[in-house]
Amino acid sequence: MTRTDLLRDIRSTPRRKVLISGASVAGPALAFWLNRYGFAVTVVEKAGTLRGGGYPIDVRGTALEVVRRMGILPQLKDAHIDLRRLTFLDGDGSKVASVNPYTVTGGVAGRDLEVRRGDLTGALHTAVRDDVEFLFNDSIDTLDQSGYGVDVTFRGGGRRTFDMVFGADGLHSRTREFLFGPEEQFHRYLGYCFAGFTMRNTFGLAHELMMWNTPGRAAALYAVGDSDDVHAFLNFAHPEPPFDAFRNPEAQRDLVAAVFADAGWEVPGMLAAMRDADDLFFDGVSQIRMPHWSSGRVALVGDAAYAPSFLTGQGSSLALVGAYMLAGSLADRDHAAGFAAYEHHTREFVTVNQDQVGEGDATLFPTTAQALEQRNDILRNLSAMPSAQERPAHSALTLPEFTPMT
Repeated sequence: MTRTDLLRDIRSTPRRKVLISGASVAGPALAFWLNRYGFAVTVVEKAGTLRGGGYPIDVRGTALEVVRRMGILPQLKDAHIDLRRLTFLDGDGSKVASVNPYTVTGGVAGRDLEVRRGDLTGALHTAVRDDVEFLFNDSIDTLDQSGYGVDVTFRGGGRRTFDMVFGADGLHSRTREFLFGPEEQFHRYLGYCFAGFTMRNTFGLAHELMMWNTPGRAAALYAVGDSDDVHAFLNFAHPEPPFDAFRNPEAQRDLVAAVFADAGWEVPGMLAAMRDADDLFFDGVSQIRMPHWSSGRVALVGDAAYAPSFLTGQGSSLALVGAYMLAGSLADRDHAAGFAAYEHHTREFVTVNQDQVGEGDATLFPTTAQALEQRNDILRNLSAMPSAQERPAHSALTLPEFTPMT
């Protein structure tokens, strides 16, 4: 069969029905583009509602072109967080250096965006909610593939058949586990754990981030604008991933409190606030690295396939770009050819961004006294330098134009 015959055959068939698991960033972005290319899309999300708020995230490089093509760039520009200063503190709370944030992130002032996670997920949902079916408070219970489709049973009791299923359900993806087995075989632990939560801004901070360090430990307060709240962040070196704590919030609180028990600066107040926080998020600093992102009629996108870790600052950008490339690769292909094209054209971009961790990003969190002093010397020199140029990895892929089926 020629490609022309295949296109004619595909275009004469009914709309292909697809299911996306996850309604954070990659899921709604994928839904937007698949709907644009003529698919009938359903999104299932285990949470009862769209998750608002959340910590700030970056949209940089190639991902900016994705949101421009989606028509949500003006909305995200309006939501941009104007972070003006990043101040590093020593163990006794004394100032090491204050730097322009872009000298550390590799972002470009006036172009790259930093927005609250909820602002991005809200914009994505608004762009697609009228054209796509959303099933909240539900999730995939089983997947059974055949030559004709994917039979799905939902935790809420429903059963449906789809032409394709997509896992956009994050670092600890259940869809990935259904297809490929336990997470451990793809989980690249980077030696740190972190806890994030919000607390009252009793520090007089505005448009700035302050980070306290001792070897192997970091505590940060991030004031988004002039808010009454700040984002608190506690990061620490840990030799092995504490799998027992990942699903136990009290164990998470106990572990963090033990690690920071003798810490100074504002850390005692942060620990007290953590105990009462209702939005605590705890995880290991990890990447997902897989030899293949699909199996049969099921494919993965975003963190489920290639989480880069927060050390790169590229998680949301990779999710947006990956969603665009996956949907476009399927615009005029069947699932097998489309998934192969998605991997072929996207993997290099993913890899170069994941590899940024190997270029020194983790040196923000040194684990020895010597490494901490070396980092501080670098920061003192940075404070006298202009903003750095964009990192090449952020724009390492030029988006192709995809032609939807007619």
